[in-house]
Amino acid sequence: MNTESTQNTQHVLITGGAGYIGSHIAVDLIDAGHRVTVVDSLCNSSALSIDRIETITGSRPGFLEADLRDKSAIAALFDTNTFDSVVHCAGLKAVGESVEQPLEYYDNNVAGTLVLLEQMRRHGCTNIVFSSSATVYGDPHFLPITEDHPIGPTNPYGHTKAQIEQILSDLAISDPSWRVILLRYFNPVGAHQSGLIGEDPQGTPNNLVPRVLEVASGKWDTITVWGRDWDTPDGTGVRDYIHVLDLASGHRAAIESIHGLAPVTAVNLGTGRGYSVLETIEAVRAASGHPIPVDEQPRRPGDVASSVADPSLATELLHWKADLDLTEMCADSWRWRSMNPDGYAEAP
Repeated sequence: MNTESTQNTQHVLITGGAGYIGSHIAVDLIDAGHRVTVVDSLCNSSALSIDRIETITGSRPGFLEADLRDKSAIAALFDTNTFDSVVHCAGLKAVGESVEQPLEYYDNNVAGTLVLLEQMRRHGCTNIVFSSSATVYGDPHFLPITEDHPIGPTNPYGHTKAQIEQILSDLAISDPSWRVILLRYFNPVGAHQSGLIGEDPQGTPNNLVPRVLEVASGKWDTITVWGRDWDTPDGTGVRDYIHVLDLASGHRAAIESIHGLAPVTAVNLGTGRGYSVLETIEAVRAASGHPIPVDEQPRRPGDVASSVADPSLATELLHWKADLDLTEMCADSWRWRSMNPDGYAEAP
């Protein structure tokens, strides 16, 4: 929200564009007048999101079902299209799963990126916005977290994000025609106000809000609160949640600002406002009107008390800021959940 499109129309390739974040970016870019093509393996997403994007915007994005590691498919995609910019969202993203399956994460996330960059270089497409993550910062040394915070991921997922950032930085050093923006975003929440696209986690959700939504809808009996003795106002962990619509507009702002920035620019996307676990549960309770029983358990190893962004650089460089608060995030999440109780699963 928060930005107005004033740039020339671009043809933007969104990798992972059928997924939660990518589909919202596609809607935002199309609504702003840009042309969009999506490539997605559908390993954690649904082609139905492409239909929903068309319903929302009145324009159907180009779509290729392919894994980024499929060199021939990605080469053919670039041979038959001319892209001005790439938004790179594709990748596995579950922290716990990455600890259990590190090789799969390095292969999918890093190797897939290398294939993408090879084709971009071959075809002279040298503008890329990378969907990175606050996980590259690891345990916060100070709050709020600025872009010069030390990089120190604590799990394989975070390591893949940091490695891709390094690859992109090295590439830009090797060839001054490259323009790279590393968007380190915090905790995406929410859904499009239409209720047509939203987060559809496979299996048990890893993140707090999707799990609380499942409790509110009766799929689970309780939500576990891990620790009530953190050094926070109510003793529960605090996180910076950002509405996925604000996140999407941040990607558009990056695409439209990329030529006015340094060859490589890292930017946080967050609100700068932290919400505790209990505040978040209460916001979902208010949005849904359903009780959400809480099961209190001791802290989990590896959790941190607080993680909050300093988003001021995004305002300075991208002329962007987050507008939507937790109430709106949870209301939109609940609308999506109510309209799509089984996510993108097709009715029998």
